[in-house]
Amino acid sequence: MSGLSIRARLPLADFELDVDLALPGRGVTALFGASGSGKTTVLRCVAGLARAAGRVEVNGEVWQDDARRICLPTHKRALGYVFQEASLFAHLSVRDNLAFGQKRIAPAERRVSHDTAVELLGIGHLLDRSPDRLSGGERQRVAIARALLTSPRLLLMDEPLAALDASRKQEILPYLERLHDELAIPVIYVSHSMDEVLRLADHLVLLEQGRVRASGPCRELLARLDLPIALGEEAAVLVDTTVAAHDEAYQLTRLAFAGGSIQVTRKALAVGARARLKIQARDVSIALAADNPSSIVNRLPARICGFAPAAHPAQCLVRLDAAGTPLLARITRLSKDQLGLVEGMAVVAQIKSVALVG
Repeated sequence: MSGLSIRARLPLADFELDVDLALPGRGVTALFGASGSGKTTVLRCVAGLARAAGRVEVNGEVWQDDARRICLPTHKRALGYVFQEASLFAHLSVRDNLAFGQKRIAPAERRVSHDTAVELLGIGHLLDRSPDRLSGGERQRVAIARALLTSPRLLLMDEPLAALDASRKQEILPYLERLHDELAIPVIYVSHSMDEVLRLADHLVLLEQGRVRASGPCRELLARLDLPIALGEEAAVLVDTTVAAHDEAYQLTRLAFAGGSIQVTRKALAVGARARLKIQARDVSIALAADNPSSIVNRLPARICGFAPAAHPAQCLVRLDAAGTPLLARITRLSKDQLGLVEGMAVVAQIKSVALVG
């Protein structure tokens, strides 16, 4: 049976954790929410480090089932755990730190080889160094490689970039993307950073005070007007695209998706490659017709699906549907009334700016 099933109930100091999750059996699931919402506690329950009441199943393998009196200890759960701090053995070289992780697994059960982990994380040149001669980003890459060498059926990552500065985060994010793209190991990823979520996650779980506020594909949740992530200044949607063509004369790249295509400045990507775009609500405006001359190149036919108040009372949020692709626009309430915008209306979404995030 494919998929992750997590039911956990655990009294805490300020609230009771009570979650019931059915998650994809591969890809990256992000747990997102305010500090103290229960994100790390969920990981600890899955790992068996916190004894919650409930059930944990990972792609058909039952780790806990209170009804059947099953509760595997942590060391018998096939998981890798990456913490905020790398926690490497200071007296061992990088090579020996990796060997420590691999020794936990019998040779016949090893699904990730030493060479694969080293290559994926780009740490071949670090193997003979001691941890005190590594940067923060390098230490974390070694810690992730060590976790992979336990051949986990599930990788838990608890804010692995939180202790790094902005430049080190940008250094390590491409390696996390490679893990996503090249390994079939499911990942549960805890983060406070929406930028990390946008770049890495396939599935999103929003936690509030120990409860699941929403759970679903990342693209769908980001565009929901009833959730707080759509109301903030950084409200955005994700669009998965494919590189369709390059315009060498104007140095543009055309990215195609179900709702049409978007042109961005020339990217060094092969035709057919996948590209994930972040489109912020503040960068989308609305026009009534497509034939008005404009300096905005990216203009998509869309239909209005709904409205919601924005963080500032002068503004409102508009949810749009571009042939099945959801978009958000943040406009003034004055513009809404002047254009006579109503739900179900056919309009043109004008996209002023996009960001390539993966």
